[in-house]
Amino acid sequence: MKETKENIHPVLEIKNLYKSFGDNHVLNGFNLKLYKGENLVIMGKSGSGKSVMIKCLVGLLEADSGSITIKGLDILKLGRKELDVLRTEIGFLFQGSALYDSMTVRENLEFPLRRNRDKVDATQTTEALVKEALENVGLGKAIDLMPSELSGGMKRRVALARALILKPKIILYDEPTTGLDPITAKEIIELMRTIQNTYKTSSLIITHDVDCARVISNRMILLVDGINYVEGTFEELSKSKDLKVKAFFKN
Repeated sequence: MKETKENIHPVLEIKNLYKSFGDNHVLNGFNLKLYKGENLVIMGKSGSGKSVMIKCLVGLLEADSGSITIKGLDILKLGRKELDVLRTEIGFLFQGSALYDSMTVRENLEFPLRRNRDKVDATQTTEALVKEALENVGLGKAIDLMPSELSGGMKRRVALARALILKPKIILYDEPTTGLDPITAKEIIELMRTIQNTYKTSSLIITHDVDCARVISNRMILLVDGINYVEGTFEELSKSKDLKVKAFFKN
């Protein structure tokens, strides 16, 4: 990604992140920089530390050492209230969608607005914000359905709409196409591209899906043994002669 005045300074930066569980050293000095308007894909085998990294990033796990800086703030040094405020700047699409089964689609999207109504345009009603988010993921007519009435792809779209409801500038995607059929997965990938253009988001995408990485990434990092083993564009990495890198691109 070419340097401009807007992306010289990353919106999110991880430096020398370490995390162990007893003798299991999961992260061993992991680093990354996410720039404004960028789609950065993280790929790694199961157990390579991807999920641990993203849990540290959102404060669900406490890193042993290192720093995680979001919009200039080191989250490892923030108190609970300060961290909660910063989290409103971040949208998170969970791997399993994580919708509340007892709530309608409308209520699922209203939920994050209840405590954070001051974070969005005061001229828009809650109803308008919910409808706007659903329209942006192509599900305006599903507003009063229950999660049990939705397909897997529709659930993923609703979860994405909920992640967007506060208009975050950073979105974290945890395996956005896992469990979806190829056609639906392609639709979700295209939707992610649309979201980036519409909301001008910076996105960190964890995925095993090589096709997703090919279509969506501006830049990629391969996570091996708890470190960023190599990074570059999809084209650069897919042509690598390194055996560990080549293993990610086998059909």
